[in-house]
Amino acid sequence: MRFILFLLLFISLTYAQKLRVKADYFESDEKKGVSVFTGHVHVTKGEDDLKAKKLTIYTDKNRVPIKYVAEGNVKFKLQDDNKKRYKGRAQKVIYLPIKKEYHFFKDVHLIQLGEEKEVQGDKVIFSAKTGKSYAKGVHNNPVIMTFDINEKTK
Repeated sequence: MRFILFLLLFISLTYAQKLRVKADYFESDEKKGVSVFTGHVHVTKGEDDLKAKKLTIYTDKNRVPIKYVAEGNVKFKLQDDNKKRYKGRAQKVIYLPIKKEYHFFKDVHLIQLGEEKEVQGDKVIFSAKTGKSYAKGVHNNPVIMTFDINEKTK
């Protein structure tokens, strides 16, 4: 019985993804549950990769991340729960890990790799759980979507 418990623990630890943050400067306030990384921020977790000028991580009382906010020329690569890969850029990205939801703001350009689907706008919300997205343009800048359409010919 102990062997089975050890094996299950080993497998769960082996497949857990570690968050790695590299930056020029770091400060934290454990009482408020806020950690701020600034200057050449580079974040990796599993297949996900993000670069920004600033990253703020908000945690609950158990020090579990509840919100990530990346700001300043954000560039990213991510993978959803269906193993579909995306890359893009935005000026601000908010990630809500409980919902597995990304909110991209200002000068957003999101590309689904392999399918060559693109969306551009000022606000894009993307669910890594479902693969669904929502986009909104502002003022004179409409949402732009680009994708291949395979039409059957007779």
